[in-house]
Amino acid sequence: MGATTRTVERLASESSDLEAAIETVLDVADDKGVVTWGDVSDDISSGTWGRLIEEGVLVDADGSGFVIGDPDGVREALDDADEPDDDEEESSWTVYDKAALVAIVPLFIGYSWEPMRNAVGTVMDVPFGFMAANMPFYLVIMVMATLTGLYSALLQDNLAGDADMSEQQEKMKELKERRKRAKERGDDEALKEIQQEQMEAMDLSAMKSQMRPMPWIMVLTIPVFLWLYYQVGKMGTPDGPVAVFPIVGEVASWEASIVGPILVWFFWYFLCSMSFGQILRKALNVQTGA
Repeated sequence: MGATTRTVERLASESSDLEAAIETVLDVADDKGVVTWGDVSDDISSGTWGRLIEEGVLVDADGSGFVIGDPDGVREALDDADEPDDDEEESSWTVYDKAALVAIVPLFIGYSWEPMRNAVGTVMDVPFGFMAANMPFYLVIMVMATLTGLYSALLQDNLAGDADMSEQQEKMKELKERRKRAKERGDDEALKEIQQEQMEAMDLSAMKSQMRPMPWIMVLTIPVFLWLYYQVGKMGTPDGPVAVFPIVGEVASWEASIVGPILVWFFWYFLCSMSFGQILRKALNVQTGA
């Protein structure tokens, strides 16, 4: 594989706009032999035009315009870019990841179907029932929220995909170098395009870091959540307030509504989970984005 082919493959993988720009200049070169800015100014930006020259895709033709440095290599790269790439998806999502995703579906049924909720609650009672029998319920929720926060942080740290993160970091490094060169030549349009690419790259990196661990987090967290729901259903009428919250004040039952349809026990679990989850991520230095 030639250097031009590798360059075009890299550019095409960065954005569909770059791929389209390369196809445009290739078509013009095939028709006219040379390409000038006037031939393509309506179809591509000046920043992209400068990038193609900078990367060596377009080569100066003694002042009469530009030619494609390696037309065959460019065509080969564009043909490869058009082929669907399933290997990356297969390598990042194993059969176990997909099984975890499928397992989430029946667990979700437990939210609205009491027999499923009771079945999950009975199974979860085996390892955790001693807490419900010997600890105040607010403390039980705190412990379970801490456990879910701990394994969520560990799963994100181990399943986020070091290869994906490394690839994104390399791309961000390249974008910084391109931005530096664009500043040096005073190309404001290219700077805007690079800034947009940087934002898109950061968003993509954050999304990738979240996606693969999510099924595992949910397949472990939903049973905990259903068990707490199950425990609340087993409680009788309390003798006094079960909790006191700022602004809301005393609440008489864990099943009481605190804000709209949000029940007290769920609100307390959410607060504990968010708080302890953030603390654990900081303590374990878990990176969840770019």
